[in-house]
Amino acid sequence: MNDRQPMLCRSLFGASLSLGLCGACWADDSGFVEGARSDLLLRNYYFNRDFRDHDAPKGQVEEWAQGFIFKFSSGYTPGTVGFGLDAIGLFGLKLDSGRGVSGSQLLPVHDDGRAADNFGRAGAALKARISATELKVGELLPDVPLLRYDDGRLLPQAFRGAMLVSREISGLGLQAGQYRAVSLRDSSDMQDLAAWAAPGVKSDGFNYGGAEYRFNQQRTLLGVWHSQLEDIYRQSYFNVLHKQPVGDWVLGANLGYFIDREEGRARIGKVDSHTTYGLFSASRAGHALYLGWQKVSGDSPWMSVYGSSGRTLGNDMFNGNFSNAGERSWQLRYDYDFAAAGIPGLLAMVRYGRGDSATTRVGNDGQEWERDTELGYTLQNGRLKNLNLRLNNATTRRSFSSDFDQTRLIVSYPLSF
Repeated sequence: MNDRQPMLCRSLFGASLSLGLCGACWADDSGFVEGARSDLLLRNYYFNRDFRDHDAPKGQVEEWAQGFIFKFSSGYTPGTVGFGLDAIGLFGLKLDSGRGVSGSQLLPVHDDGRAADNFGRAGAALKARISATELKVGELLPDVPLLRYDDGRLLPQAFRGAMLVSREISGLGLQAGQYRAVSLRDSSDMQDLAAWAAPGVKSDGFNYGGAEYRFNQQRTLLGVWHSQLEDIYRQSYFNVLHKQPVGDWVLGANLGYFIDREEGRARIGKVDSHTTYGLFSASRAGHALYLGWQKVSGDSPWMSVYGSSGRTLGNDMFNGNFSNAGERSWQLRYDYDFAAAGIPGLLAMVRYGRGDSATTRVGNDGQEWERDTELGYTLQNGRLKNLNLRLNNATTRRSFSSDFDQTRLIVSYPLSF
């Protein structure tokens, strides 16, 4: 991307913001108010990570915090072009922590090693809609295959930029966007973007575009995407999803292929990797079995934006996604929905993943494995209806990093207004 394009994009964003404000002020606000929705999620989070190595920097990380996640989404003003507003407010409160056990990423950590007593931020995005095409500009939570915001701790990660979604043709979705800054899940501040492969090397922005087409009675999806983290990497992604009923069974396949190369000034050096994955499933009467395979080829790891989630990959787990350079991995997973046994709201999951041949900073032929279990229950009625409890445990062993056991207890209570 040349030097004039970022300035042009900023100008377009500014114009969109101005138009949105004017439209919201001048137009009849009946659609704006009638279509509005507010949600407050109360999230109580306990995190414990017990390191098993004698030479680990810490023996244990253990923190407990309370989060408040408020989201507001307006309707659209009447007219050919409708305008609206989305807003988000985030606040985290420390309940228990200490200098020797901080660092769970539930809370920011001060220079003295102590976790902050509280932190938070607020942001807004203006939006405009014409027909089935929508533009949003401001603070956003992107969830597209090449950039998925991380919501794995107390408060979600947020990005500042713009996104465009168009669904004018039945079954076809077109998307594009540009992001200039990010607030990490344990931070109140916005900062420059970077890649997981080199968090200290900053980029001026992330740009993406993609198309997804659903057909075959919504059972099949074909996706094509391309992105660039300016002056660091560019990435192409091809995806096929399919579900096929076979008698009482439903068989599924999720196939993906990434191509990563250096971009622009190549601030982290040469990037060269191809990542292929396949996640296959079979489900019947509450049971679901998954088998995953993944391979990263080339001299570089799979590329993604620092802080973002890797759940697009087939073998993404609680603590890793087996995406080192040269790594081969497989996964076996089993889920059970107890609604099939007459207990709606109760879910269980167990999975095991193993990787080998990984090239890391430590050396070649790295090996790792992870075992995850999770039990969750959502209250179905009563005064606390929709209260959700999740207990999960992970055991992670790596030849190139610290070994640890991990336990998390998350209690979430959603309120809608």
